[in-house]
Amino acid sequence: MLELIKALIFGIVEGITEWLPISSTGHMILVNEFLSLDVSVEFWNMFLVVIQLGAILAVVVLFWNQIWPFVLTRKVQTGSGKSSGAAGAQRFGQRQYVAVGPVSVNMTIIVQWFKIVVSCLPAVVFVALGLDELCDRYFYNPVCVAIALIVFGVAFLVVESRKQTAECIVEMTDITWKIAALIGIFQLLAAAFPGTSRSGATIIGALLLGVSRKAASEYTFILAIPVMLGASLLELLDFGFYLTGSEWTILLVGMASAFAVSVVVIRFLLGYIRKHDFKPFGWYRIGLGALVLLYFFVLK
Repeated sequence: MLELIKALIFGIVEGITEWLPISSTGHMILVNEFLSLDVSVEFWNMFLVVIQLGAILAVVVLFWNQIWPFVLTRKVQTGSGKSSGAAGAQRFGQRQYVAVGPVSVNMTIIVQWFKIVVSCLPAVVFVALGLDELCDRYFYNPVCVAIALIVFGVAFLVVESRKQTAECIVEMTDITWKIAALIGIFQLLAAAFPGTSRSGATIIGALLLGVSRKAASEYTFILAIPVMLGASLLELLDFGFYLTGSEWTILLVGMASAFAVSVVVIRFLLGYIRKHDFKPFGWYRIGLGALVLLYFFVLK
């Protein structure tokens, strides 16, 4: 029972920190220092990655109408297929649908998915070359994580303090192929330097490229689906599916709590950015980075 409570807590931490640009890695390191699971090192490493599947499911549920391109043709013809996304992002007109028999395909969403693929390509090459393992070997430690927390915290303060340009990309569907590719390169920072925060790196990159906070956040959420799904599946394949009953239970409890909390956090963030900027998250990252350094160099 104690291990299940720990798994529940880790799921809560994952659900909060995966989507807010504050680094899930930095928080997991701190939580693990005080509340480590009584499991093997191999299972723990797998657990940290696969628990993200719960968070991914939250994105799929909340953004279903923005990621699923297929709808019955009769619904499009009657206008009942014009539904808003999770955050009421936008409505798609009939001219954007291509009928294929009884099913119509929303071409805007199809194009959007191709842009997501473009954003994923740098990470795919990075992993294929084995650079992720090399970076983990040298940078996955409290000092590097703390430095990444502080550096990107400062980056948020700097980016949000600059004067906003008039040519801001307001909607996610207006993100160009070039910007999609550049966002993918920014995402590599999270893969190379633990503590950077995948969502933090992509959001900062998007903001620097002239994308609005709303569009940057939504694109980051959807970009996480293939990235985190791929990482989770690779980790499961590497670990193997031969888990004990208790290991399955711990993993499922962590995923379930990550899903429930992610639903709340994503809705909160989409509402928050309508009236606020990311500066508070920048200050939080700086404070957390200082706390990590203080703990590992002074208190421990």
